Order: sequence, then C-alpha cells, then structure tokens
Amino acid sequence: QVQLVESGGGQVQPGGSLRLSCAASGFTFSVYAMSWYRQAPGKERELVAAIGSGGTSTNYADSVKGRFTISRDNAKNTVHLQMNSLKPEDTAVYYCKTVSPLTLRTYWGQGTQVTVSA
Repeated sequence: QVQLVESGGGQVQPGGSLRLSCAASGFTFSVYAMSWYRQAPGKERELVAAIGSGGTSTNYADSVKGRFTISRDNAKNTVHLQMNSLKPEDTAVYYCKTVSPLTLRTYWGQGTQVTVSA
C-alpha cells in the first residue's frame, strides 16, 4: 500500500525558510520520480518542483526557481523541499505526489500547510 506522509509545514515570516519532508512507503521508492505540488485557497493545484528517480534531474516552477530546492534520499525513502526566501504568495497546502511507472496510477499525500505572514 503506497503511503506518502508530508511534514515540516508551519507558519513563517516573509523571508524565512522551511524544509518539507515526504516519507514514502509501500513501493520501490528509488525507481519513482517524485514531485511537490501546492494549492492555495481558491486556486488550482500547481506543480512546484519535481525530481527524477536518481535525484540528478530536477525542474521547478518559475515562481520558485532560485528559492526552493528539491532533493531525495533513496536510502531513507524521503523527498525534501527546502524553501528559502519565502513570500506570502507561497502560502498554500503542499502535497507530495508520485506516479507509478508501471500502472501510471497517481498517489498523493495528505498535505502540509505552509503559511507565510508577518
């Protein structure tokens, strides 16, 4: 049973940093690409960052380039999102996502709230 459990969200002031983590279980983590999405109130869910199975291929939304870094630890079945220079517009629920390379089924975590405000 695939499980994705996010943690690390919270409230931070503009300019601050947070590190999100996603703990994965129930599948062979090292062969799955992973990604982070976010959804702000009243807006559609959007891709924030993605990382390939080996960890060397990454891509980012233009709005977070240079501020966020996605990484993974295949030995610990975790993926992280380091978020620096946070802005109020980064406020959203952040979700971890993966897609099975065999079945193309999509799996989501439950989400973690990030609030950036003074």
